[in-house]
Amino acid sequence: MSDQKEKADELAGTEQPFVQHLMELRDRLLYGIAGLGLCMALLAFWPGPSGLIDLIAVPIRAHMPPDAKLIAVGVFSPFFVPLKVLAMAALLLSLPWWMYQVWAFVAPGLYSHEKKFAIPLIILGSLLAYVGIAFVQFFVLDKMFGFIQGFTPSSVAATPDIASYVEAILSLYLAFGLAFQVPIVVVLLVRLNMVSIQKLKDFRGYFIVVAFIIAAVVTPPDVISQLALAIPMILLYQIGIWGAHWFVKSSAKPEEDADDEASSTKK
Repeated sequence: MSDQKEKADELAGTEQPFVQHLMELRDRLLYGIAGLGLCMALLAFWPGPSGLIDLIAVPIRAHMPPDAKLIAVGVFSPFFVPLKVLAMAALLLSLPWWMYQVWAFVAPGLYSHEKKFAIPLIILGSLLAYVGIAFVQFFVLDKMFGFIQGFTPSSVAATPDIASYVEAILSLYLAFGLAFQVPIVVVLLVRLNMVSIQKLKDFRGYFIVVAFIIAAVVTPPDVISQLALAIPMILLYQIGIWGAHWFVKSSAKPEEDADDEASSTKK
């Protein structure tokens, strides 16, 4: 009886009034913004907005004539585009800090056995986002621009506008960064009892269709980028199923393990 009471009181004292929740949310947002500002200051110092522009322009410039450069059509593009790139780079750099703030906000409502796996999920989610963005930068953009430039007539000089170029690649960074979170989403859906592992396996065929539909919507209309997004999503979905099976088994509450052992003994 005392054990049941102790388990029932595991979260006792963690409930907060609504106003305190709002204050905690405000503080977490301020902490996140402060981290973002620090990252912007560091990146502004090195490599600087110009260095960031040069870095993200590498894939397309590899398929342009040696003396060709990206152009700035808008009057304010030379100012706003580097600032936009700086802000996005700072957001990516501070991503683990933002995810930690989210975890710190929801941690009081988690069981102790769930808190143990929160930090690994934050680290894994950040790494997957970085892997997705690196995949875009070092593989997808090179193949995509090579494919597109192959259709450019010899009488046409392909000199893209820097604003439209940055907007296009940032949308790809976002799409791949989110798509590479599929394993995390799958694990959380199973752990929150919103769906079972068997249902995820049964949905696998439908997910393949969904992955290609998403890739067709969020990527440019070329086969390279669509396949580059759809195929990793499908593979990551299967990895998510394997990870969910291990994670649920490892993070199961003691009473759940006892119930499973009891049911297997009865069988």
